[in-house]
Amino acid sequence: MDATSLSRAIHRRALSCVEVMDAFLAQIDAQNPTVNAIVAMQDRTLLRTQAQERDAQLARNQSMGPLHGFPQAPKDIAPVAGMVTTNGSPIFKGQVTQVDSAANGRVRAGGAIFVGRTNSPEFGLGAHTYNPVYGITRNAFDPSRTAGGSSGGAGVALALHMLPVADGSDMMGSLRTPAAFNNVFGFRPSPGCVPHGPGEEVFFQQFSVTGPMARNIPDLAMLLAVQAGFDPRLPLSRRQDDPRLFTQPLERDLRGQRIGWLGHLNGHLPMDPELLAVTTRALDHFKTLGCDVEDVQPNFDLEQLWNAWLTLRSFTFAGGNAQHYASTERRALLKPEAIWEIERGLKLSGPEVFAAAKVRTAWYQELRRLFETYDFLVMPTTQIFPFAAEQHWPKEVAGQKMDTYHRWMQSVIPATMAGLPALSMPAGFSASGLPAGIQVIGPLQNDFEVLQLGHAYDLASQYSRVESPLLKRG
Repeated sequence: MDATSLSRAIHRRALSCVEVMDAFLAQIDAQNPTVNAIVAMQDRTLLRTQAQERDAQLARNQSMGPLHGFPQAPKDIAPVAGMVTTNGSPIFKGQVTQVDSAANGRVRAGGAIFVGRTNSPEFGLGAHTYNPVYGITRNAFDPSRTAGGSSGGAGVALALHMLPVADGSDMMGSLRTPAAFNNVFGFRPSPGCVPHGPGEEVFFQQFSVTGPMARNIPDLAMLLAVQAGFDPRLPLSRRQDDPRLFTQPLERDLRGQRIGWLGHLNGHLPMDPELLAVTTRALDHFKTLGCDVEDVQPNFDLEQLWNAWLTLRSFTFAGGNAQHYASTERRALLKPEAIWEIERGLKLSGPEVFAAAKVRTAWYQELRRLFETYDFLVMPTTQIFPFAAEQHWPKEVAGQKMDTYHRWMQSVIPATMAGLPALSMPAGFSASGLPAGIQVIGPLQNDFEVLQLGHAYDLASQYSRVESPLLKRG
């Protein structure tokens, strides 16, 4: 069942919450040993007891919300009260947090039952889910390949039906890359749509956002409606001023909508030729909807944009993690990429950070100019297909050497740097059966319009209906 059908079946009591819990735990038992997507599993007796309590509530005509009785496994980055939150780092191995993040608290209040955590890279860095605490999470379509990241465990758990919906966060494509690599949907909402935190850096939460992942757009919208809204602890969150998530259908006439195809940004992004060809063919499904698709390129120095991103990312990461670097004991537990980010960030001056922020502003204004002509911008989610799981990161893409650990994932930067909503959608497969993804970028706070386009595209393309061979084997 998809998540919306499951929710309806639970609420009309065609299925008990205990039956649902047992079914998902059985699926986890069948699939998780191969891929290692869900970690820190909770006590089975306790989970069944919670499911029984949800059934008792329904018997009293009491529902906690659309996620009532849903097994969920929050990403091992944001805190969950009473559960281990390691951030994939041995520094926090065994750390039991005492509070829920704002979004996890809403999912809990919406009726979900937390069965474990989904695996993530150390501190969410690198878009490849492996860490010294839990190990490697493997791709849902080919376990020899990476799941992507940082919401890699979430993407794999969805694709293999171990969870009905999943949460994640996205700074540098952490919702979008694993969605592309595992043939599911990952949505980076506009900043402030979903409260992200709380934490000590609430006024600097301008890059990383919390958002939903799902196997189709109605499921995605259902989870987003639970996650979204204002939280007074988080001053950059916004009030739920878009009731369409709750009241309006996703179906919409898209004839005449103008789509600008960014492709590989006129060659600036080194990209696997086969992946570019696969994602270019996916544009035909927008055309069948009546959309007008045109090639377009921003008038911007994209290398300047990348350098500004490096500055702002290192500044943000160093600010939140310099205390670990300052401790000789904890520094020895940091992976090289984390040390690289912190050392870069600590060397930055105030004027350098401000200059990078000016570049970011100019980039937003350039995309805003493009949105005066186009309703949506579209480009490949990633630059490559999933690579070998034992490889830390790709050193070369399409014959070009990668000069940083994350240069290979530069394709997710345009939406992040402009603070725009971006939806990664299935776009087809390589000749060897590896998934590709395409991302739709919308104007600021046009989150619902992006989901409407994604829903129509999904119905037209049917790519998301292709299931992993691991499911067929099971």
